[in-house]
Amino acid sequence: MPEAARSCKPDDVSTEGFKARYLNTMSDIITLPAPPRLAIDGSDDTFPVARVFCIGRNYADHAKEMGAAAEPLFFCKHADAVTTQDSLPFPPETDDLHHEVEMVLALGEGGKIVASGVGVDLTRRDIQTKLKAKAAPWEIAKAFHQSAPTGALRLGPPPASGAVTLSVNGEPRQSGDLSQMILDPAAMLAELSRYFVLGPGDLVFTGTPAGVAALQPGDTVEACVEGLPTLRFTFQPETDA
Repeated sequence: MPEAARSCKPDDVSTEGFKARYLNTMSDIITLPAPPRLAIDGSDDTFPVARVFCIGRNYADHAKEMGAAAEPLFFCKHADAVTTQDSLPFPPETDDLHHEVEMVLALGEGGKIVASGVGVDLTRRDIQTKLKAKAAPWEIAKAFHQSAPTGALRLGPPPASGAVTLSVNGEPRQSGDLSQMILDPAAMLAELSRYFVLGPGDLVFTGTPAGVAALQPGDTVEACVEGLPTLRFTFQPETDA
């Protein structure tokens, strides 16, 4: 027990003085890593990431290719899923890693949109498929380290329409338009706010169009949303053990 706690009388326990003395003797036993930070296009400022929310099945054509109803659903990734590195190790424990290009919303005070950018939701599709078959949660298929590469953010309101595309090694894979989203950003945040108190540092991945497919070590990914900075990254090639 801290010395401040031992030296106080029992009737001091509820006083503000005791609380201040006791808390001042406490210290963390670990140091947390700094939060991921996203660059702001055209500025030296950055956006610190607190939480990552995602929406699935927000494009009808993607829901169809996944054999699912076009009914948007929410899930989360951890903050350490966000990465700005342009060279990434290939994720472990998957033989079927899929790409999903998305517009990303960055939120400020009161859960208001302050900027937007481009992200890729990396998905261990083989694991997700197995867990879905068991009606089990599929967090480990989505919320793993560096599973959300994200580009620089552009300040201001997000575009309401515009091409959403992704290519791998120069080959087009995904193609859609922001106007095809079932829930637009305003409707999406309104629905998400029913379940969470949104605030500064939150990111919201807004869904992906059709064309998701597998990635391999050594692949280079280029993800674009019209009007926003392009995101590019490469998976490191496999090395002999």
